[in-house]
Amino acid sequence: MTNKAVNKLLKNHRALIHSENVKVVSHVQRDTKEWVINTIMIEGCDAPFKYKRKKMYKNIKGQRINLTYYRTIESVAGIEMEVMNVVRIKVS
Repeated sequence: MTNKAVNKLLKNHRALIHSENVKVVSHVQRDTKEWVINTIMIEGCDAPFKYKRKKMYKNIKGQRINLTYYRTIESVAGIEMEVMNVVRIKVS
């Protein structure tokens, strides 16, 4: 069951997707000058999920998480890739 904050996000932004209790199979953190870019892969999905944090965070590989995200297309070296931009992530 989703909580009030998730329901409010989904109601206000129709493009958002919410997934619960999904397993993280890979978690990579890359430090840029301003942000730490996190990329996770979840079980049963081929698209990467990306989000930013100000500091390094604990590795969540193997954890079950709840995600709120939206789908985008990024161009990498002229090749278009489907990427999921995470709006909200929480260990379940």
